[in-house]
Amino acid sequence: MSLRRKLKGKKPPEGWELIEEVIEDFEQQLKEAVNEEHEGKRKTELTWKIHRLHWEKNRFIYDLMYQRKVMSKELFEWLVREKVADGALIAKWRKPGYEILCSMLAIQKGNHNFGTTSHCRVPLRARGKQQRITPDVQTGCISCASGDGKFGGPVWWNTPLDEEDGAKLEENRTTWGQGGEGGQAGDFGDAGPGPSAAGRKRPASDFDADDDEELPAEVRARLEALKKSNQGLD
Repeated sequence: MSLRRKLKGKKPPEGWELIEEVIEDFEQQLKEAVNEEHEGKRKTELTWKIHRLHWEKNRFIYDLMYQRKVMSKELFEWLVREKVADGALIAKWRKPGYEILCSMLAIQKGNHNFGTTSHCRVPLRARGKQQRITPDVQTGCISCASGDGKFGGPVWWNTPLDEEDGAKLEENRTTWGQGGEGGQAGDFGDAGPGPSAAGRKRPASDFDADDDEELPAEVRARLEALKKSNQGLD
């Protein structure tokens, strides 16, 4: 079901019109990821792109609400209530040690052997040299432990790495991607270095709060309008 049909007949709080286009863009990409061709990919890879897009969409909302503080509480709670935002995941990000948690699945002990959490919760520096560094089979996350993040988020299966990071990971990386054309690290069909198609909007989580002057004029205008609408509700 499309987002417009899902919210049809429901009056959204003030400020929704300023982020609606971005949220719809994420929803469209999630729909395309679900319907994407699976040929040449392993079964465990099919949901990785979906998990990363879900993380990015919710990080966009989290950034506006808690980092930039330009979203009203009323709008945020409406997004959670209508299941546009993942309230549980966003709440976890506010707790120490979970700042860049990739997915709630990673900490559900019933989903992992021996009643533990996913190995992506173990810091890279704490893993033995003999331990192979692999993406989590459910989410595609290599590490979402505090201090291991790249570009403000987890180290995903296709996160671009610099030479130092690449050498560290490639030294221990398992051969999970061998044997299939679509299984090589950093490759997910036509997705390129990340899950986003060319031309998609850049999530607000990619920007630092101090970099407003570098934002496109349209984005700055939207943020200012959202901030004013939030202040009007105080």
